Order: sequence, then structure tokens, then C-alpha cells
Amino acid sequence: MDLFDNLALGFATALTWQNVGYALLGCLIGTFIGLLPGLGPISTVAMLLPITYSLPPAGALILLASIYYGAQYGGSTTAILLKLPGESSSAVTMIDGHAMARQGRAGVALATAAIGSFIAGSFGVLLLATVAEPLTEVAFLFGPAEYFSLMVLGLVGSIALSSDTIDKSLGLMVLGLLFSLVGTDINSGEYRFTGQISDLYDGIELTALAMGVFGVAEIAINLEQYNRERNRNATLANVTQLIPGKKDIRRMLPAIARGTAIGSLLGALPGAGVTMASFAGYALEKKASRYKDELGQGAIEGVAGPESANNAAAQTNFISLLTLGIPGSAIMALLLGAMIIQDIQPGPQVISNHPAVFWGLIASMWIGNLMLVVLNLPMVGIWVKMLRVPYRILFPVILVFCSVGAFTVRASVFDIYLLGAFGILGYVLIKLSVSPVPLLMGMVLGPMLENSFRRALMVSQGDLSIIYSRPLSLGLLIAAGLLIVISAYPSVVKKRKTVLAEEAI
Repeated sequence: MDLFDNLALGFATALTWQNVGYALLGCLIGTFIGLLPGLGPISTVAMLLPITYSLPPAGALILLASIYYGAQYGGSTTAILLKLPGESSSAVTMIDGHAMARQGRAGVALATAAIGSFIAGSFGVLLLATVAEPLTEVAFLFGPAEYFSLMVLGLVGSIALSSDTIDKSLGLMVLGLLFSLVGTDINSGEYRFTGQISDLYDGIELTALAMGVFGVAEIAINLEQYNRERNRNATLANVTQLIPGKKDIRRMLPAIARGTAIGSLLGALPGAGVTMASFAGYALEKKASRYKDELGQGAIEGVAGPESANNAAAQTNFISLLTLGIPGSAIMALLLGAMIIQDIQPGPQVISNHPAVFWGLIASMWIGNLMLVVLNLPMVGIWVKMLRVPYRILFPVILVFCSVGAFTVRASVFDIYLLGAFGILGYVLIKLSVSPVPLLMGMVLGPMLENSFRRALMVSQGDLSIIYSRPLSLGLLIAAGLLIVISAYPSVVKKRKTVLAEEAI
């Protein structure tokens, strides 16, 4: 089938009343949790993973995906109105967005964020639909050796593109790989690293780890750092006009185009994600905008560029997951888990074995983007009222949801203990300014890495050369090596300059 036939199948699936309902519910939840600092799509999707057992495959993925990109919309609202980014990807939007709000242009800033998000998100969906099928044809060339090398590239990518130093990211990734080994060996049936604890015979539950290091840890940090019941009404009076003027449109469109381009590129790379895309979008505006001197003082480009970048990245983040079975970010790792729950084997065979699910999800993304534009502009006043809920009421509710979510997966109290333990680990990581994403990536990709390696050795009868003797596998390993060199080079040069400066003294 050609692209139009595939999209027709996708819209036929996505426009059923059940799937439209799942998309609407996901957009509402996503916008809501994007508004509330300390929640976020990762912990929310992790909490909702257990309910996907009772949903049809297309509905489950549409619900979780719409929560993800809905959160990107919601995060910008609090960033602009209250200088309180609901999402880390909205931290850059906050700079010029809140400055515009203080100038009485909060409505224009909110409209710019919504329009930029819709245009960029729509382009990201179109790009995903265009490249999906060709990429799956390439993916069918992959054997066990190529998949092993691809997993290595994905893990290296999460390290290379992390904001932390390589040694910290590598250490967390290895820790995640070790966590993935806990449980029963699928080949020999031997117990590995279980400590004779029967609750660990089935391994460490991904949901408990994700909710612990992201959800519980964030709650602890939020309670420690500041009081959420500070004055939140400072800029509410400025939310009036929502339609940008002609001059605003002329200035925002080039920024939207630039943000969409760089966001689409970074979103497709494993390990990058929406936060990196939004920062890159702002950095690009500082270099390319005609009004670069106004950035930081309420320039509309400072809202349009980053918001377009993070929403384009939110869509193209699905490329590596849906076509190759490789999660490009923490949220994609959770969606991969949802696919496995639905008995959908991630990888290139998804498009041939489950075409209605695949194209239905893609079509639902465009529908969800349209819903978010329609929902978010008129509902600004309602969202602001919800922000007045005291955090002392909010955090116990979040903890209850986390505990119920961890327990529900395996009906095991032990998973609640794991939730607490991973919450402590996540708290320590945040205090050390270390991102837990490589830990989650190692946990998710570990079993796939091990299985691919074992299958490759079985095919070659124990000959390790199969990993580097096949051209495609070798190319992926070379790409992984180049990523390491490129990411390590700046720190090596910096250390060398420091040493030379000390010697000169």
C-alpha cells in the first residue's frame, strides 16, 4: 500500500469513537500533568501502564502517546503565566514567555506556543508517516548481530547525548544493565542476582523503577526545595488577547520553521529527547534570529522556537521506537513496555503484523495535536484554577497513585518496597545533578541486548566475529565509536587546556 492508503487505514482506526475518546482523555491528562510541576509524562505513563492490560492495543498506545505530547502543551502554560515550568522542556520557554506576560502579552505568548506546537507537531507526524515504511524495509535486513550493534548504538547514544559527564552516564547505564539481569535466565532457568528472594524471580519491575526514580524522587525534591503555595496570581490579569498581530506572525513563522527543523532532527536521534530539542531551538534563535538582541526580554522568537522544537521532537521521537524497536528516550522506553504488554513485538515487523495499530497511532497524533490547540487556548482560566490546589494535598495523591500502580502490575507488596528504594535512588541522583535516563535505558535495552548477543552466537556457533564481520553490524559499531569520540572530545580538550594553564603558572 502507498502512503495515502496507509493513512486512510490509520484515520479509519483513529476516528472510531473509542479511539477518539482515548486521544481526548490522553490530551486532557497530558495537559493537566504538564501544568503541574513534579508530575510529568514519564511518571504518569508509568503509573498508567497497568491499566493498559485491559485496553485494546491501538487504544492503549493512543492514550499513552497523547499523554506524552499533551504534556508538552501544558508545560508551557505555567512557564508563561507563573514562571514555573511544568515540564523541563518548558524551562527555556519560560525566559521570554514570562517576560511577555509581564508586559501584558501573556495571551499572545500562549497563542504563539499553541500555534508553534501545532505546526511543528503536524510536521513531525508527516515526517514519521513518510519515513516509517522505508525504514522498516531497511530494518528487515537486520539479523541478531545487527540488532546487538543497534542496541549498543542506542545505549551509547543515550550516554553521548546526555547532559551529564560520560562517566556518570556510563555508570548509570551499566547499573541499569545489571538491574535487567536480575531474575530467571530464559535459557538455563537459573536464578540470577535474586538473593534467594522469590519476588525477584521474575525480575525487577520496570514500572516500580520508573515511578520511583522519576515520580517519588521528584515529590521529595519538590517538598524540600520550595513552597508551592507562593503567590500565583501575579500575571493572571494579563491573560486577555489570544490572537497575535501581523507583526507577531511575521516574526514567529521563521522561528517556528527553525525550531521544527532542529526538533525533528534531534527527536529522531536515540537519547536526545524534547528537553534537548527545546534548548537547541533556543540556542538556534540566539544565532539565527534577526531579533537575537531581544531574546530574554520578551521576544516572541524565544517562545516560538523552543516550543516548536520540543513538539516536533515529541512526534519524531516515535521514529526509532516504531520502526526499529529502539526507545529514543525514557518515555519511549515506557511505551515500548506498553507494546510488549499488548503482545506487540517492537521492531520493523509492527508495520506488517499490526498495520491498523501502527497507522492508527500515527493518525491519532495529528488528531491529538488538533485537539490540543482547540482545548488549550479556551481553557487557560480553568487550568490556572487547578494550579491553586495546595501541594500538601497534591503530593499524597501522587504517592497513592504511584503505590497503587506499582502494586497492580504483579499484585506484589514487594514492588512497593522497590518503589520506595528507587525513589531514594532517584532523590540521590537529583541531588547529585545526574539524570536517571541512562539507568532506565539500560534497564529496558538490557534484555534485548543480551538476547540479540546470544542469538548471534547461536547462529555463528560461538564465533564472535559475526558481530564485526557483517557490514551493517560493523557500521553501527563504528557509529557508536564515533559518538563516544565526539562526545568525549570537548572534555578532553578542556582538561588539556587546564593542565597547560597550570603548567604555565
